[in-house]
Amino acid sequence: MTTTPTPPMTDIKATVTEPPVPAGRSGANVGKIIVRVLLGLLVFAWVVPTIGLLVTSFRERDVVNNSGWWTALTSPLDFTQWTVQNYDEVFTGQGMGSAFVNSLAVSIPATVIPILIAAFAAYAFTFMRFPGRDFFFIVLVGLLVVPLQVAFIPLLQVYKEIGLVGTFPAVWLAHAAFGMPLAVYILRNYMEGLPGEVIESAKVDGASHFTTFWRLIIPMSTPALAAYAIFQFLWVWNDLLVALIFLGPGENEVVTVNLSTLVGTLGADWHLLTAAAFVTMVVPLIVFLSLQRFFVRGLTAGSVKG
Repeated sequence: MTTTPTPPMTDIKATVTEPPVPAGRSGANVGKIIVRVLLGLLVFAWVVPTIGLLVTSFRERDVVNNSGWWTALTSPLDFTQWTVQNYDEVFTGQGMGSAFVNSLAVSIPATVIPILIAAFAAYAFTFMRFPGRDFFFIVLVGLLVVPLQVAFIPLLQVYKEIGLVGTFPAVWLAHAAFGMPLAVYILRNYMEGLPGEVIESAKVDGASHFTTFWRLIIPMSTPALAAYAIFQFLWVWNDLLVALIFLGPGENEVVTVNLSTLVGTLGADWHLLTAAAFVTMVVPLIVFLSLQRFFVRGLTAGSVKG
């Protein structure tokens, strides 16, 4: 009995060749690299001004006037150039502390109110049957094209009649009313994508609409609620026009109004202006970073059907 000799391992390795990389795949890899580089450059372009703002806000006045903020990065351990007095002056001497509290008092209710109302409306438009449902939804969403500025004069007249000018409820109602169409649109699209079997099971078990809404729909709609909360909170917090018209400067002024006043009064005191500007940025950054994991899920909900 004869056996076939086994070829040497070197011959086996020599006969094995790796398959060539398809041209399309290599092109796709190059495309991904280009996209990542462009995104990196875009992020860098957005982050650098913020870093410069933060660094300048902690530097002494004379140092800020005599050198650029990037020079601080070459000697970060030179503590003679750093100070927290800028923030103390802004908070206590320039009224930014009370304006910060006022902004929270405006932004939180102006975000919660439209979310609660829009959630009820979105549930009705999605799971309840009534005459003219689609028509009313189209009309409500169509209000997105109505600019906020056209309502200032009528609202001021109404607020003057009922004594709301210069009060927080005036700003709450204005922001809630103009934020409602977007909230209903986002929440309704998301609720349409929820499993209908859950709603049917709740009906079979005898659950009322309110029980179904509060115990099932609201917990499952957390991504959409968080996505809209980011939009609404950032819009209200960064708003200047509505706050200036309905609140104005004074004891009820918010951070944006206070900052615009400081720009006119402080002039070239960049160490104070940058500190005040960074104070207005802290809360939006915290809100976005804490809720950003829900952001994409909430916005893309309902975009694909089937």
